Amino acid sequence: MHRTRRRALTDPDPPESPPTRARRPEEADPVTPRPARNSSEPAPRTAQTAAPAAKAAKTPPAPRRPASRGVRPAPALSAADRGRLLAGGHHDPHYMLGAHLVRGGVAIRALRPYAQAVTVLGKGLRAELHDDGDGLFSGVLPLRTVPDYTLLVTYDDNEIEVQDPYRFLPSLGDLDLHLIGEGRHEELWTALGARPMVHQGVTGTRFTVWAPNAQGVRVTGDFTYWDGTAHPMRSLGSTGVWELFLPGVGDGALYKFDIMRPDGSHTLRADPMARRTEVPPANASIVTESHHIWRDDDWMARRATRPVHEAPFSVYEVHLASWRPRLTYRQLADQLPAYVKDLGFTHVEFLPVSEHPFGGSWGYQVTGFYAPTSRMGTPDDFRFLVDALHEAGIGVIVDWVPAHFPKDDWALAEFDGRTLYEHEDPLRAEHPDWGTLEFDYGRKEVRNFLVANATYWCEEFHVDGLRVDAVASMLYLDYSREDGEWNPNEHGGRENLDAVAFLQEMNATVYRRCPGVVTIAEESTAWDGVTRPTDHGGLGFGLKWNMGWMHDSLGYVQHEPVHRKYHHSEMTFSMVYAYSENYVLPISHDEVVHGKRALVSKMPGDWWQQRATHRAYLGFMWAHPGKQLLFMGQEFAQGAEWSEEHGPDWWLLDPSYSAEPDHRGVRDLVRDLNRAYAREPALWERDTDPAGFSWLAGDAAEDNVFAFLRHDASGSPLLSVSNFSPVVRAEYRLGVPETVSAWQETLNTDEARYGGGGVGNPDPLKPDATPSHGRPVSLNLTLPPLATVWFRPV
Repeated sequence: MHRTRRRALTDPDPPESPPTRARRPEEADPVTPRPARNSSEPAPRTAQTAAPAAKAAKTPPAPRRPASRGVRPAPALSAADRGRLLAGGHHDPHYMLGAHLVRGGVAIRALRPYAQAVTVLGKGLRAELHDDGDGLFSGVLPLRTVPDYTLLVTYDDNEIEVQDPYRFLPSLGDLDLHLIGEGRHEELWTALGARPMVHQGVTGTRFTVWAPNAQGVRVTGDFTYWDGTAHPMRSLGSTGVWELFLPGVGDGALYKFDIMRPDGSHTLRADPMARRTEVPPANASIVTESHHIWRDDDWMARRATRPVHEAPFSVYEVHLASWRPRLTYRQLADQLPAYVKDLGFTHVEFLPVSEHPFGGSWGYQVTGFYAPTSRMGTPDDFRFLVDALHEAGIGVIVDWVPAHFPKDDWALAEFDGRTLYEHEDPLRAEHPDWGTLEFDYGRKEVRNFLVANATYWCEEFHVDGLRVDAVASMLYLDYSREDGEWNPNEHGGRENLDAVAFLQEMNATVYRRCPGVVTIAEESTAWDGVTRPTDHGGLGFGLKWNMGWMHDSLGYVQHEPVHRKYHHSEMTFSMVYAYSENYVLPISHDEVVHGKRALVSKMPGDWWQQRATHRAYLGFMWAHPGKQLLFMGQEFAQGAEWSEEHGPDWWLLDPSYSAEPDHRGVRDLVRDLNRAYAREPALWERDTDPAGFSWLAGDAAEDNVFAFLRHDASGSPLLSVSNFSPVVRAEYRLGVPETVSAWQETLNTDEARYGGGGVGNPDPLKPDATPSHGRPVSLNLTLPPLATVWFRPV
């Protein structure tokens, strides 16, 4: 409540406050109003703040006004305590502030910079405190017990009644602190960060932060006009956690932590556990709580009914900010699910959605690991998008980046004045490729921060998978380093044993807590056991990107057809190791940027040949063992490289564009590939079983032909034949199993409606007793040029 003199204090919002929040005076606990500053700007040093603290501690100024009758002066603070408190470097401000039983009554002390007077109010109680200078007010009230009280704070032109943050017990329990200390708090986001709550019957927000090297930590925000002097936090023992409950602060408030480093300097930091942030380049954290009501109970209940490696799994990779530029999460929810469902993809994969300061990083340099990027809306808006995708029957995978983080001085780097999230050894901390820092996986609190983050995205946002970026850079101590730039592990090897243990713990925790979720490794080396379970010595991932298949197959199709016979093994070698891991075949964003050209533009020849090879390649890819991933824009043969500034070239699908049928034809093929894939168990049911695949013609290098069978769990086959030469191969003899009496063409990438020439096999084909390819019976086929054709038993 307010008692106003002359005019009421209205607590205007600073310029960077979110537009969705209407501030109310009773939410705030302000100092005298002053012009607001940007949230990234540190609070100024004034006569009321830390700079003059030491001098003031030696000679406290005389009170400017007398206290109420019956209020005795409180015992003076020691010079050391007073100086540390005012400088923001005290570990236990609650020891000095708030109410305490003393001989002769109850001592109450408040720190209210810029106030003219502070009065204690309670039932039958009104007592004005002595002014001790530097914003400190205190007094001993003749009471036998500590009362329920509020503070009436008088400023130059108003006064406001507020709760005293320093009368509250710690709002973080012993079990939470124990688990944090052990590095085993699997729901860390419920313990650290800013959490709106009701504590001791009062509504407010609990602020907690891990900063073990700090001399002191203060909360600052728009509710203090970015001056944290009045809100020092207390240290909760050896865990390194600092805590403060602030009454009246709630959803939408902007905040940061003002940390005193070990050397006495201050740094203003965003919350590492922030669950919402300002829109970059502003970087304050925002208090948030979810009000989203999930509608995907059925989806969540059934997603674990079938192992992912035995199920259809085709992925549409999306950069959300540029798929349809300037759309919000909720606007994307109106368009993206329908588009993906129409094309038949089973999943979407989002490039990182965690908050990142530089849009050009595509999200791979993360500063807000617990916050969906605010560029497109709030965390609840992102939940709404996930919900809409689930409602359309589409799973959601997000890229997750635990390999490194940027050096921004308001984020994680030397967070509390010393190396904390990064390794203390510079050879282990500096990432040589990206100008970033690598996490210290050997520190239990850092490992806990990341493991909990993985489960956070799965549990709080219902995502169905995590694609873990840059796993290879985590696994090897010598990754992108020359001799002398790295130190071997305790066994003399190059393996990062801390990272191995972290990845195993992360995977085991996610699979235990989140049934139906899949983890996917972007791992480009021959590390053994990436998808082997952790209890068998593996890393425990569900799937792994097949980077070898991607490089080899793209290399093959980029050759002129006349030269492809010399590179035939580039298309067959993948089957040598196809069952060593559970694989995803990725044609990802990395392959269509930085001069690598879009997929169709990699193909040689004229425009017809480029499109034909593009279609044939997709048909080969969808038939090959493994799951499929295709980056946005490649589904309609966009010729230009992707740019995050404008996204896919949707204008290519405008009916008024003369070449629109060419691009629409490729998109129609992708739709039909996904639909045929979904209804053919042979293409996915035995993806990880060698018995699910057999070559019919793997050595037809002179013909540029590849033919193989896929088998479902019952043994029923599907035949795939690819002709990567630009000529029609009429009466092409191919040996087939005797057990199938007739074959029917079920998909042909050369169909006219896809932009092809319409060459094919319209009638059922019956084997005859002509031996071929080591089999006693064979088919007489017509192979279209630069095309893939699928056949199934009639």
